[in-house]
Amino acid sequence: MATAFIPGLEGVVAAETTLSHVDGEAGNLIIAGEYVENLTGSRTFEQVCATLWKQDTVTLGRARLAAFELVPALGNALDAADGMDALRAAIAHLPGTASSVEVTAAMGVFAAVYSRRKRGLPLIAPDATLPHAHDLLRMMKGTDFNPKLADALDAYLVTVSDHGMNASTFTARVIASTGSDLVSAVTGALGALKGPLHGGAPGPVLDMLDAIGTPSNAVTWLDAEVQSGRRIMGMGHRIYKVRDPRAAVLERTVERLEKAGVSSGRLPMARAVERAAVEVLAKKYPSRSLAANVEFYTAVLLDTVGLERGMFTPMFAVGRVAGWCAHVDEQRKAARLIRPDSRYVGAMPSRTA
Repeated sequence: MATAFIPGLEGVVAAETTLSHVDGEAGNLIIAGEYVENLTGSRTFEQVCATLWKQDTVTLGRARLAAFELVPALGNALDAADGMDALRAAIAHLPGTASSVEVTAAMGVFAAVYSRRKRGLPLIAPDATLPHAHDLLRMMKGTDFNPKLADALDAYLVTVSDHGMNASTFTARVIASTGSDLVSAVTGALGALKGPLHGGAPGPVLDMLDAIGTPSNAVTWLDAEVQSGRRIMGMGHRIYKVRDPRAAVLERTVERLEKAGVSSGRLPMARAVERAAVEVLAKKYPSRSLAANVEFYTAVLLDTVGLERGMFTPMFAVGRVAGWCAHVDEQRKAARLIRPDSRYVGAMPSRTA
């Protein structure tokens, strides 16, 4: 029977899930049974992991210690020039029997170790008594940081912990559907997240803000980019037809830091550029709604927290791994190989007698 070809599988339902729901028309995101704006700030990353993994509690501290002990055996995996290459190589070293707790803890530890090595700084061992986000920030920055920054990082990890059937999650589920192990599925998901059309845009958002310089330059600069056919980083989303709810959550998180005396130095500029981008894009594409996505304010938040730009996408992985692990488990329970069809449009050979 002939089936329709859907480029990019847009609108195709590939799984039933209890983990998260994305309503692109209304601009709603539900994670672990809660709207993301209610979840962030009220539940810690560990608590969200527990709900996604359907466990009573999740403790990552001891698993962080175990992951740190593996670092010497990783060789130069964490010395790669690109942070996502480093994470992919390091996670691939984990045993195939690794659990969700072990993989999630290792993702954070390996990201922190990469950050320290990249800057030529001595490594800092985990403290198993601390919450996950607090310990990771301590491992990256040392002990001298405002605890409110760690709270903001925790809010970020919660916000990006899961997001429907995105490209990296779908990759993880395809691999899991073959009966492969969790480490293989997460390694594949990392490869998908590395792509600039998925998780690679937060760093370039800051590059854009730097290039624009002042709010008065925004419309002229953005209009030139659009007329040249270049994308405005951090604007537009494949699913959302309105503003990404995660952008609003992260914007408010930065605003709370500002009110607590932790200045980002970028929030007013980011808001001005967002407004200008909406104006410019509406003129260029009047039939489309292109608004800020999660990466726009991810850039501002992680910069405020004090992370270098090369850590933005790795930190996305540190949060999203919670969802990957949950989807792998859900796909295993579905016990169905994901195997779509393709439509051959090449030349047909002629038969010979």
